Amino acid sequence: MVKVIIANKPEHSPHIRELFWEYLQWANAKVNENFSVNFDIAVMLEADMKDLDKFMPPKGRLLLAYSDDAPSGIACLKQLTPDVGEIKRMYVRPTRRGTGIGRALVQRLLSEANAIGYERVRLDSARFMIEAHQLYRSMGFREIEAYAGSEIPEAFHQHWIFMELKLPITRHDSTT
Repeated sequence: MVKVIIANKPEHSPHIRELFWEYLQWANAKVNENFSVNFDIAVMLEADMKDLDKFMPPKGRLLLAYSDDAPSGIACLKQLTPDVGEIKRMYVRPTRRGTGIGRALVQRLLSEANAIGYERVRLDSARFMIEAHQLYRSMGFREIEAYAGSEIPEAFHQHWIFMELKLPITRHDSTT
């Protein structure tokens, strides 16, 4: 059974760090394989851990997925603009892929984005992340041009896919 929770820094930092580290190792290996580029992932990990607040309420979310009581996946949402959220650091451990964890994480992120009041959710991912693109498309995401605020350097835009999903309009007041 998959359980998705909203993480908090004090309690969940060890699991966040562990999953971010695995994600960065995996992504760096794939980027090196595809583009012969290496990143200093230790520096990236420390930067992410120092900047976790961008993924925290009220405008962000950091989700952890557990299966069999073990941390199995992570996904983050941050504010890109007042009406647009951005999915970042989406990762499911390779041994747990294909079990519905990725879909559960994205569904919960979209629900949280709607609750925050975002009208759209965007993301970027490398072209080699074919399974992730299939998941995003199956959930209604469509490809768009590169967007302002993406952390992807322009030199890599040709190797990346940028996607967006318009969220259903819901009212967030008590008069409905």
